[in-house]
Amino acid sequence: MIWIIFLMGGTILGINMDLARFRSIFMNLHFHLVSFSVGLLILRLVLRASKNTGRYLARHGRKGEAPRMETNLLVTDGYYACMRHPMHSGLLLLPWAMAFLVGSISFIIVLAPLEMFFLVLLVKTVEESQAQKKFGEAYLEYKKQVPMFSFEWVCLKELFAKADDS
Repeated sequence: MIWIIFLMGGTILGINMDLARFRSIFMNLHFHLVSFSVGLLILRLVLRASKNTGRYLARHGRKGEAPRMETNLLVTDGYYACMRHPMHSGLLLLPWAMAFLVGSISFIIVLAPLEMFFLVLLVKTVEESQAQKKFGEAYLEYKKQVPMFSFEWVCLKELFAKADDS
């Protein structure tokens, strides 16, 4: 639900702000063609990160009869050796993807970064506390060794790489 609020709210607010402040740019077809192309590229990266990490968790994060879409093992290798929340690293780009797709300067410059900041706070407060409750001391040790997010090239390259579907 929060994603819908962020993406739709950012779109509506961004367009309204643009019509008041950046009307000439917002009405420029060339700007929208470039912006839309950038948005598609970012969206492709978001989807790759989600696909890569989702498949990895499905293979390595469950043991026994864990319900689908739930993990019962702490995964600390693969994507999770670089950062504790690789899927969220990709999803953090979703507001920017939407902002570029709709071509809203206000959404791109102001609203998407604010939404991304808020999402980081949610991950830090909600996701981190849930993982700590679920995995206990093992998660606290993992937390000491691996950053929440990583912007190291080798980690990002792996996260956004085209998955081998074999």
